[in-house]
Amino acid sequence: MLKPDYPLRTERLTLRPFTPDDLHELHAFHSLPEVARYLYWDARDLDQVREALGDKILRSALYDEGQVLCLAAELTHNGALIGDLSLFWHSARHRQGEIGYVFNPAYHGQGLATEAARELLRLAFDELGLHRVTARCDARNTPSYRLMERLGMRREAHLIENELFKGEWSDEYVYAILDREWRHTPPQGAATRDNRGR
Repeated sequence: MLKPDYPLRTERLTLRPFTPDDLHELHAFHSLPEVARYLYWDARDLDQVREALGDKILRSALYDEGQVLCLAAELTHNGALIGDLSLFWHSARHRQGEIGYVFNPAYHGQGLATEAARELLRLAFDELGLHRVTARCDARNTPSYRLMERLGMRREAHLIENELFKGEWSDEYVYAILDREWRHTPPQGAATRDNRGR
């Protein structure tokens, strides 16, 4: 089980559960075709984002395998919502999970997505006790797989034309990292608790 002690803080970010107030900031980047290009959904209108947000709000903890934890990533200094994070718990017996991330392109190139994804790995290994965590992306999505490599993840598979994706055959990369490998990765932007008397 994983029920994080919110909010989680990294060097520049605050990670927290989604709330209804996130609708318009989430729509600001979920509505962009370039954001949805390599995702399973297309650019979303406001009603579609509202529906997706409603589901995310319910996913603030992991109680059993097969569930997903959804976190909002906001800039600590001004509260701007810039990212949408996921931690999937695939197997309790085999201690397997997966991470995912979607960020507002206005904030690309600053290392913020890497900082947030590193915190997802910390949650997966240190708090949920996983043994192995994977991440996947379309092989054309260079920024995504470069992020995985910055996290110390290794490319374990290049699946050739494994999916008919948005009308065309596409390749997929699968990356992974083990708990013991994570523990040898130098910590950067490690999370701290907020200091409101806890």
